[in-house]
Amino acid sequence: MKTILGLDLGTNSIGWAKVCINDDGNYVREIKLGSRIIPMSQDTLSNFDKGVTDSPTAARTGFRGIRRIRERVLQRRERLHRVLHVMGFLPSHYEKAIGWNREEATTYGKFLDNGEPKLAWERQEDGSMRFLFMDSFHEMMADFAKCQPGLVADGRKIPLDWTLYYLRKKALTQAIKKEELAWILLNFNQKRGYYQLRGEEDEEDPTKREEYYELKVVSVEAAEEGKGGNTWYNVTLENGWIYRRQSKIELNDWTGKIRQFIVTTEYEKDGITIKKDKNGEVKRSFRAPSEDDWGLRKKRTESRLEDSGKTVGEFIYDHILSEPADKIRGNFIRTIERKFYKKELEAILREQSKYHKELKDLNTLVNCIKELYPNNKAHQDSLMKKDMIYLLITDLIFYQRPLKSKKSLIADCPYEYYEYVIKETGEIKRQGIKCIAKSNPYYQEFRLWQFIINLRLFDRTNDKEITSEYLSSMEDYTKLFIYLNDRKEINQEILLKDFFKQKKVKMGMEKEFPIRWNYIEDKEKKYPCNETRHELLAALDKAGIDHSWLDDKERFYRLWHLLYSVESKEEAEGALRKLNDNEDFVNAFLKIKPFKKEYGAYSEKAIKKLLAVMRIGTQWNEDDICEQTRNRIQSIINGDIDEKIKERMGRTFSQLSDFQGLPEWLACYVVYGRHSETTDIQRWTKPENLMAYINGFKQHSLRNPIVEQCILETLRTVHDIWKEA
Repeated sequence: MKTILGLDLGTNSIGWAKVCINDDGNYVREIKLGSRIIPMSQDTLSNFDKGVTDSPTAARTGFRGIRRIRERVLQRRERLHRVLHVMGFLPSHYEKAIGWNREEATTYGKFLDNGEPKLAWERQEDGSMRFLFMDSFHEMMADFAKCQPGLVADGRKIPLDWTLYYLRKKALTQAIKKEELAWILLNFNQKRGYYQLRGEEDEEDPTKREEYYELKVVSVEAAEEGKGGNTWYNVTLENGWIYRRQSKIELNDWTGKIRQFIVTTEYEKDGITIKKDKNGEVKRSFRAPSEDDWGLRKKRTESRLEDSGKTVGEFIYDHILSEPADKIRGNFIRTIERKFYKKELEAILREQSKYHKELKDLNTLVNCIKELYPNNKAHQDSLMKKDMIYLLITDLIFYQRPLKSKKSLIADCPYEYYEYVIKETGEIKRQGIKCIAKSNPYYQEFRLWQFIINLRLFDRTNDKEITSEYLSSMEDYTKLFIYLNDRKEINQEILLKDFFKQKKVKMGMEKEFPIRWNYIEDKEKKYPCNETRHELLAALDKAGIDHSWLDDKERFYRLWHLLYSVESKEEAEGALRKLNDNEDFVNAFLKIKPFKKEYGAYSEKAIKKLLAVMRIGTQWNEDDICEQTRNRIQSIINGDIDEKIKERMGRTFSQLSDFQGLPEWLACYVVYGRHSETTDIQRWTKPENLMAYINGFKQHSLRNPIVEQCILETLRTVHDIWKEA
């Protein structure tokens, strides 16, 4: 008699079912089933009752993200403090508020006593605050006296903190004080702009083009009555466009005002010819940017910046001069790309290096580098080849930490490994090779051959297998591979209709194909083909390059590896130019979204060996078969083969060319001598041993409390069922 326990693991509960069967496979007892609810906090239960289904893991991830962002902001500020201290740019009151004792890591470079002093403001003995840069403030007041005389008339003042924007503009052409430059640097450290990773751009639709416009309203005309008490208005814009919209409120006050629009123009499939409506007018739609939509705000602000030809600081200061009542931070300038801030700061530092020797002095650069990296000789040498401006901009303020690879979490291949010797002991150690990325061209081909080799066709009337009638030769299988290899995905209907040229016939109440495949019959279910190749071919089409460019397997692999491994847009652009210095080529492939970090069950090395005996027809090449596999094949031909495997094969092998089109399990046996792998696992022989393991489990050892809780509750469930049995 056998007892079988089935488990359904979740983050909130563990379902279980227990059955007992005899040697003939018949049930001998009643099926028992149940579930164990994992304890949840009261707030989680309350949210669940409200319909909020956020898991504890999601909440934990959110808090961790906030904590890490804050830690990195403070770390950047601390590093900048240390460099400005070495350069002698910090005001005395600000410098005194920072800990400079190297022995105390918790305060070195950080504010003492949890203080948050302002660099531009110094606290006096009587508790009042003194603004340090009054000379620059008075210079700014002179600008306002010219542009906004009413604002500063009769001794009225403007905010002292606006001086920062004045200094950002002034620093582009004139000398400013060291302390003023430190204020600017710390301000850039706070607001660095949005860093857009490669692939995060909005996908472009060639049939629709969205553009930002600021247009003056020339006239407003009420056209006709609409539904629900609305009136349709024709709003004529300065460039001749007519914006039609309906409103319950009169729009006559729009005349003479400048309005913001996101204008969508429709194009034909060629992306060049503009679509027109039945009246011969250009198909164009208008919508106002939503103030809550940061993407449109970003687009709007960047459009203004580029049209003005100014830096961010200049742009803000000139706007304050003309519209002093406008809110700047979070409204006028909210989210823009980092490149705008970076370009401005570089221009400021280049200009200020003419007046402050610390920005050009080699000794100062060396001292700053040693302050930041006292033990990292390699990075020291790298930075020595740069200048102070590079250190401040790229290494400090706009430094972007690369994403961790987490390669250690990828499973090891069950077949391939390498060995190394520990010099001290002479012991030989074995290290598994990591499994292949699913987007890898070799994995994509491997998965496609699996799909093709396992494909079976059946007559729908009598359910008889008829695969050999449609795939009767190696040439047929090769044609099927070539057909599927350029596709992203396939379903039964498309395959039977397009490749096998089948037509639906009346069968009962509905029309059906006379044959079916052995995979799931669902129109919505699609099976992946060669997704990587399909995406690269689409990019080649956009670049106007022939598909034959990918026929070179080595170049195909290099291109995939580049797009898979390089996250930075700038680095990816440089690498793409080495492959093909064509502007359309580079732009097309830069828009490909980064491939998902998903992995297969075998390593690339193993996949290559398996593919050598899985390919069919013209795709197969005996030169791809390695020496080790050739020896195994010769042994099989000579009759050295497991009897059970021989029975399961269903065909004989007498020569090397017979070893093609093998299913995965047989390919694994031919190449490695086995088709399954049993890993070492810990076993318990009685429930007491299992409970001892649970009691001795070290808390936080998995570094993930949610997973830890699920595993422990699962083990407790198994223990209770086992003990009862």
